[in-house]
Parts: sequence; C-alpha cells; structure tokens
Amino acid sequence: MSACGVAGERRMTVLVLGASSQIGYFLLPRLLARGEAVLALSRQPRPAQAGVTWLQGTLPDRMPTLPPLSAIISFGPLQRLADWLAQASLADAPRVVATSSMSAETKRESSVPAERALARQLRDGEAALAAACARHGCAWTVLRPTLVYGAGLDKSLTPIARRAMRLRLFPLPAGRGLRQPVHADDIAQAVLAALDCPAAAGRIVPIGGGERLRSGEMFARVRRSLPCTTVPLPLPAWLLRLGQRALPPLRGPLSRLDSDLVADNDELERLLGVRPRPFRLEAAMWRPPR
Repeated sequence: MSACGVAGERRMTVLVLGASSQIGYFLLPRLLARGEAVLALSRQPRPAQAGVTWLQGTLPDRMPTLPPLSAIISFGPLQRLADWLAQASLADAPRVVATSSMSAETKRESSVPAERALARQLRDGEAALAAACARHGCAWTVLRPTLVYGAGLDKSLTPIARRAMRLRLFPLPAGRGLRQPVHADDIAQAVLAALDCPAAAGRIVPIGGGERLRSGEMFARVRRSLPCTTVPLPLPAWLLRLGQRALPPLRGPLSRLDSDLVADNDELERLLGVRPRPFRLEAAMWRPPR
C-alpha cells in the first residue's frame, strides 16, 4: 500500500505528450482501462485509435487548441514542456507528471563534456518545469528512470539485440558495475500512481527496476533471450580501455561499465506503492510493437 492509499473514482481529461514512446505504449491502455478521456499529441497524423483523440502539433509553439485538462503527462524533453507551460493559457491547474532520467545524476561527473552537458540540461529542465507549474498553480511530479526496456522502442538494449540477431554475433563487454533496468510498463504504473497521489507533488522520484545486476550479466541475459543463436564475443577490459582512447563517441558508455548506475526505489515504493519487476526478458521484447 502506498502512502496515498486508493484514489476515489473520477473521470479525467488527460493530455499525453510522447504517447507514441515506449512508456506511452503501455500507458494509453492503462488510461483507457480507467475510463479516462485521452488526448495524445503527435508531430505526424496518426491512425484512429479507440478511446484516444490524436492531436497534431509540437512543443512549445505549434500546439492545438485544448479543452480544460485535469492532467498533463509528458515523456518528451522537459525544457520544451516547461517553455510551453510558461506561455500557455490553462483553464484549470492540471496535474503534471513528466519523466526525466537518472542521467541527470549518473552523468553529472562524466569525463565526456557532452554527457556533463546532458546531465545539466536535464536538471535545468526539471527546475524550469517546476517554475512553469508554479505559475499555473499546478502540482507536478518528475520520475527519473534508469535504463528503460520492454517495448522494443528503446535506444539502448534493443539496438544491441537487433544487431546481434542480424549478425549472429553478440559482443559481451566485461563490466562489474551494477545496472537496474526498468520496464516501461512499470514507469506507466508509476505515472498513474503519481496522478492519484497528492503527497508526490513537488517531488523528483527515482525509478529503477526490481533487480540490480552486473552490467556483464545484463548483456548476457539479453543474449539468452534472443530467438536465434548468436556467437558470444567477449570483450576484455584491456580492449575496452583501448576502445575508450580510439573511439571518442564510446568513451562515456565504456567508462561506465564498471560504475553503478542504479536508483533508490524507497520513495517510489513508499509514496506510490510501485514495486518494479525483476529483469526478465522475452524474445518478443525486441520486436517493434504493432
């Protein structure tokens, strides 16, 4: 049981930004199952979907006219959301739940300038969102997920899996750092819980998966989950160090293989009552959703 208990029944008009993302893929059915009126924003026209009204536009300057909203959920860039909210005319003070990333902390001290800049950009976006929400009197919650998987739409594990299936060769880098991959559906559940939880207002809540494992084991599980046989290609530590010097774009990811990239789920469980699942993989996760 979360600190918020069980919310009473009510119908909401929810605007979802980033509805076609991997988290949105799981969130939309959950919103519809609750009987919510769902508006989903897309840059491109979308096919009709039962229960979902697709709107066309982009943040922050090309937004359609909106009805009164009870909630805004965003899986896109925080700064764009904040810029739109800063200038938007909202009839009410909708509840705002948005995702950031644990990279805001884990890349803060990176040896790669671009990664330090990303961490700073994430933290600045969180602060800008808080300020924009204050202007409207909106309660807000930001979720900071670790590495996200589960819908075949991520840009981390899925490209590795698909490349391995195509080449029938799976690189297995040596790595002792802990990882805590979080399923996109668990983030969707946390979003709904935050909507119903007044105590989560004004908080930045980390969310990691229900299991911590060594980075080497994480890659090994991905390989074991593939629907075809692949040849393992161990990458020893000395080769990874050489790769950091020879391939600057990979310097950051390779240097973090021995670092712990995890989240403390205590607040997530105490406030929202969400306990993410362990890192269990299926072959279907690597196929694009229909």
